[in-house]
Amino acid sequence: MTTTPQPRTARFYIVAILVGLAAGLLSGLFGVGGGTVIVPALVFFLGFDQRLAAGTSLAAIVPTATVGVISYAMTGSVAWIAAIILAAGAIIGAQIGTWLLHRLPLPVLRWGFVGFLVLVIISLYLVIPSRDAEIEYTILSVIGLIVLGLITGILAGLLGVGGGIVVVPVLMILFGASDLEAKGTSLLMMIPTAISGTVGNIRRKNVDLPAAVAIGVAACTTTALGAWIAALVDPFVGNVLFSIFIAFIAVQMALRAIRAQRSGS
Repeated sequence: MTTTPQPRTARFYIVAILVGLAAGLLSGLFGVGGGTVIVPALVFFLGFDQRLAAGTSLAAIVPTATVGVISYAMTGSVAWIAAIILAAGAIIGAQIGTWLLHRLPLPVLRWGFVGFLVLVIISLYLVIPSRDAEIEYTILSVIGLIVLGLITGILAGLLGVGGGIVVVPVLMILFGASDLEAKGTSLLMMIPTAISGTVGNIRRKNVDLPAAVAIGVAACTTTALGAWIAALVDPFVGNVLFSIFIAFIAVQMALRAIRAQRSGS
């Protein structure tokens, strides 16, 4: 059963704007699209079901990531070649993800999102932040980037996230990127990914455009601030704080999934 979003009242847009402000700050700070904030917020506060929330989140990520890339590029913290390679795989993956989104039952999506967040938390503690590392290009690393992009695109289309919470730690752990380079590259990669996934979601009516516009525009006003803070804060401390926030979201989503199963929805 699909939950009907709340009417387009002043409260609806106020909540959407507040969600966008928070998502934009996290996007710039951690190099993510903000889906980990947008999806649960749309579900909890505005009555979206998981499917519509995921599609709306992915659409809002497009302007958010664009502003983030500009902010990181100004300090030279974007690996342009790596981002292009990642995007090549991610565009295809996003179409696969949106195809699955249209077919998988809501309980699978709910628990899939919870499991995804748990993996994110674990990855944050595996990362060893460095400001001096750079990506080295070999045949093996290029193939790895394509595979990473494909997986990220599937997650983007399926879960409504830009993929940064996967790409950023993987670029640091497996590809030798610095934390800032990983974040800037992640944001650049997710722009075509989010566009590709959003096109598929719009065709399948999995996007609430008014909410996506309100969230995306609001997010653009705080993304640059987040990127500025990222360059100042200790990377490991930032990871710890982010993991605590994600753990809270994961618990809330798990409780909602349990309640939905008990009620038979």
